[in-house]
This record gives sequence, C-alpha cells and structure tokens, in this order.
Amino acid sequence: MRVQEYFPGEVNNHAYMLPLKITGTQDKYIVSVKVQGGGKQGQLGAAVHGIARALDKVDTEQYHSLLKKRGLLTRDPRMKERRKAGMAHKARARKQSPKR
Repeated sequence: MRVQEYFPGEVNNHAYMLPLKITGTQDKYIVSVKVQGGGKQGQLGAAVHGIARALDKVDTEQYHSLLKKRGLLTRDPRMKERRKAGMAHKARARKQSPKR
C-alpha cells in the first residue's frame, strides 16, 4: 500500500518525507516500512523515527547532526499507563464514592 493511501493528507505526507528531505536523499532511496499497533499518528511517528534511524545508520557522520537537530532520532517515551488494583476501569479513574 502506498504511503499517500495509508496516511492521507498533505501534512502526513510531508511528515513521512521529512527525514529524506532534511538529508537530501528523496531520490536516492526507496523506503518500505511496516508498522502495527497504536493509532495512525503513532504509526506515522514510528515510521518517521525508523526512517531517520536507518539514514543515521547509513551515514552517521553526514546525517546524524541534521536529524538530531530536528529531533527525529529521539524516541517518544510515552506509553500507556497500567491499570492499578482497586481503581475503576482505567489507570487513574477512581471509584465513585457513595453520597449517603
């Protein structure tokens, strides 16, 4: 499936191509990415991060500083918080206390 079909919209297409545009390698490489889990924006972020890391591995000296400046080599550390025992249905949701 093409990127434009899976991530529709001009903004998403720009974000997907960002690592290649920054390094000036749009026409040099053909990119194939497989993502699963999460939502569309999370998958887009993971794909961009993966492309940036791959470019960094190809030529660290030339691309590392460019990608690092734009924050493309930094992984987003946010994860779903686990549900705690004794709580209601979600991680921070409290059980309703009786009114009387």
